[in-house]
Amino acid sequence: MNDFAIVPERINAIDPQARHTLDETGAVILTDLPSRPDSLTVAAAMLFGTALRELYPHRTRRSVDGTTVSLHADSFDIVVDIAGNPTRRRHPDEDYVLVLLAEQAPSGGESFLLDAHTFTDSLAPDLRAFLAETDVDLYGRWAGTRGLPSTPRAGRHTEYTRTGRRITRRTDGAIPLHRDPDTEHITTMLARLDIEVERAQPALPRVRLDEGEILVLDNYRCWHGREAHTGQRTVHIQTLRTDSAK
Repeated sequence: MNDFAIVPERINAIDPQARHTLDETGAVILTDLPSRPDSLTVAAAMLFGTALRELYPHRTRRSVDGTTVSLHADSFDIVVDIAGNPTRRRHPDEDYVLVLLAEQAPSGGESFLLDAHTFTDSLAPDLRAFLAETDVDLYGRWAGTRGLPSTPRAGRHTEYTRTGRRITRRTDGAIPLHRDPDTEHITTMLARLDIEVERAQPALPRVRLDEGEILVLDNYRCWHGREAHTGQRTVHIQTLRTDSAK
């Protein structure tokens, strides 16, 4: 096992040590809750209690013969207009992710997880400095390809919250900001990061969830991915922000 790997512990959802284990390791697998979407909300409440600040609507993701999903941290910036009221559906700084496996694929679909803080600390000094010091458009590459808003979202890969929590981001949407004078250099550094991630990913242990289990991730620390699979696989996902989020 390499120094970056996270292998989440299975723990009963009502175990009072679940939150402590999550804080210590960056991820846990919760067991013994009903296999239905509202278990995500129940799990979030049990884990975070009064520390919950915002809970975003759950979403169902169903894939058939899915290809590999590379290492990433969940983040998105979606505000919709509901009867004239701006309503946030996702947040670029959501700090925890809960994934309930509702339907297991016949084969494949194993998860893999990486401690992004440890991983990025191991990179070359100039690449570490780039991640901490350079603003990029976090979702710019997705505009026009996934039907997403094209408003730039400027941010850095490595940041800190007002309470001192470190954020280490990973999105395949990152590009240089529009007309950034350092566009060529930024593009090169983003490509170098991609290469380092692709090099680390194959060595990570694979974790196969059982139906009904909930994978809980510290989204500021843990990057996650999924192997290709055959047949149909269904998950329910919920993201949230706590009172220590950015």
